[in-house]
Amino acid sequence: MATTPPVTQQIARNQQGTPTPPVNVNITDVEDCLLLDRHGNRIPFRSLYHNKKSIIVFVRNFLCYTCKEYVEDLAKVPQKSLTGADVRLIVIGQSSHCHIEPFCALTKYPHEIYVDPERQIYKKLGMRRGETFVESASLSPHVKSSTLGGSMKSLWRAVKSPAFDFQGDPVQQGGAIILGPGSDVHFAHFDMNRLGHMPINWLLQLAGVETVDFSDQPKIIQV
Repeated sequence: MATTPPVTQQIARNQQGTPTPPVNVNITDVEDCLLLDRHGNRIPFRSLYHNKKSIIVFVRNFLCYTCKEYVEDLAKVPQKSLTGADVRLIVIGQSSHCHIEPFCALTKYPHEIYVDPERQIYKKLGMRRGETFVESASLSPHVKSSTLGGSMKSLWRAVKSPAFDFQGDPVQQGGAIILGPGSDVHFAHFDMNRLGHMPINWLLQLAGVETVDFSDQPKIIQV
């Protein structure tokens, strides 16, 4: 007898940090979507979580300063903690695969990373395109740069890049999903704007991974 694939509820936050009304997320529509690794090899999305629980973080574009700083903190999650919990940590971007290596070198990100250049998964899961801003400046505890300073750094990286492009759709938002093994979806969150990342320790706790001490980092400054 055929079974109905699991459906999860998104957990988002409003300006006060409390949950907003949930939406349903169904993973079956994207299981066969193809991703590219850093060498341009194609792999099906389902292979990322078929045999193991995975934390999958979708980022905006690789030039985005908030994504860069968020991934810099993801890089601080010890591989031994992931291995001990039998969990994979995966970043998915939406640029050409040629930008993966430079982005990993910039952020020192050592874990798995792939790209979805056509944004098939972003679109089919219904991730937001465009931004809905909120008054709170602390939605992402992992972003340290001001809007002006971060934007200038992003522009400078674009100018210096051998391939001058946005390294992804500049208005596409990301999100985070915890799923697997199989098609079990444990958690889903879609960002409302560039500062709407889920705190990394929230994701780690939900996946059963030891948390990381980020307390020595400066808080976000907005102008």
